[in-house]
Amino acid sequence: MFKNIIAPVQAWLLSKGSCVGCGTPLVEGESVPSKKVKDCNQVTCKCGRIFIYNPKTKTYRRALLSEV
Repeated sequence: MFKNIIAPVQAWLLSKGSCVGCGTPLVEGESVPSKKVKDCNQVTCKCGRIFIYNPKTKTYRRALLSEV
């Protein structure tokens, strides 16, 4: 039940380009080219969460453990 409440809020924050943990804009995070995901950037927020940014679709998503 708890996940049913949190998931839409996290999806909304990611669609705005904000971190799901601290709410800061991800454009302020440290961005480096991803080594494991082709044509994407790895963005690290100031709180330590890692995201994958796709510049073609201009969307963020949480990085999988295999992508870190």
